[in-house]
Amino acid sequence: MNKLTPRKFLSIMKNHHRLSSALFFVLGTVIFYACQKNETTETLTPSVDSLSQSRLAAFANSPADNPTSTAKVALGKMLFYDPILSGKKDVACATCHHPSTGYSDGLDLSIGVNATGFGTTRHFLSPNTIAFVKRNAQTILNSGFNGMNASGVYNPSTAPMFWDNRTQSLENQSLGPIVTLEEMRGTTYSEAVALDSVVARLRNITEYRTLFQAAFGNVTQAITAINLGKAIASFERTLITNNSPYDRFQRGDRTALTPQQVQGMQSFRDAGCATCHSGDMFSDYQLHVLSVPDNLKNTASDAGANNTYAFRTASLRNLQFTAPFMHSGVFQDLNQVVGFYGRIAGGNSQNPNVNIRQVDPLIRQVRIAGRQQEIIAFINALSDNSFDKTVPTRVPSNLNPGGNIK
Repeated sequence: MNKLTPRKFLSIMKNHHRLSSALFFVLGTVIFYACQKNETTETLTPSVDSLSQSRLAAFANSPADNPTSTAKVALGKMLFYDPILSGKKDVACATCHHPSTGYSDGLDLSIGVNATGFGTTRHFLSPNTIAFVKRNAQTILNSGFNGMNASGVYNPSTAPMFWDNRTQSLENQSLGPIVTLEEMRGTTYSEAVALDSVVARLRNITEYRTLFQAAFGNVTQAITAINLGKAIASFERTLITNNSPYDRFQRGDRTALTPQQVQGMQSFRDAGCATCHSGDMFSDYQLHVLSVPDNLKNTASDAGANNTYAFRTASLRNLQFTAPFMHSGVFQDLNQVVGFYGRIAGGNSQNPNVNIRQVDPLIRQVRIAGRQQEIIAFINALSDNSFDKTVPTRVPSNLNPGGNIK
């Protein structure tokens, strides 16, 4: 069972600082609201100096060995939408991470190879022996900031990826689905030769040879698996949202949040949500045992990182676009999510494979009762739809951009 050690306590307090500095003045603001007969956003009069500034920049940092360039981003976008990367040339990165669904897919568990349709209409073809993708597709939005701590510091070379933090950096993450059977590889070739097979395909396309050389230099073999990952990562780092109502409020716009959202921001802290959902990305990027229910579409229970039922804290940004929620995708809306935390606080594990004593003590201490709607209102203020929604009309392979999604 996880214990609240002195070191963990200091870490929690450090993570609290970023959100707390902005929330310190909020209690006074809430009291001010409560004293007004006409509660309008125009009555909000905090000092700008009392607000901490949002640290989400317009550009995410890139690793020293993969500096961002216009050519890399352009190449990466083509690769992101091109199903040439999949075994049967029917699945692209964008199949499960499409801009029309917030760079997720709207499904509880993604459907990769041997399928057709998009979002909630996507289904397997018949006959089928392929399983659902094991976990919910996380949004690509702001993934360039993964690992950001409460002080706004992050290292793109060691940024944690996937629900179990098993991979570091977008460069490595972007190659994972290509070699995974149910996501993109299928049964066309084995995992051992998947990347080599994709690289060979790309080398046979004149347009890709030109794009790779523009991005990585006129070298004999610019098209490699490493450069493939670097290009996709470079594009993904451009998918940034930093102008949500919360961000504008943090930068001094007193009208950006409603009175309910301001109250929700304070309640978010008071309830204990900010202990794990900390910093500008609203995640500590740590693994926690929550006892989230399994998705029955999986044939076996998902035991998470190191078979401990621990999963990474999800960012709370852009949740208006990315339901369903949690690693198993079992919650369709935020009301179900906050209800889940309420049941845990009541001492009830929500997964028969997890004893309540195994659930992280920090999670068991969350107190949401009576605060649900205002907290949800605040979380909705963390969404920003100003991200890139353009889809290429064609890709170098001349396959359908986004894969078999029509």
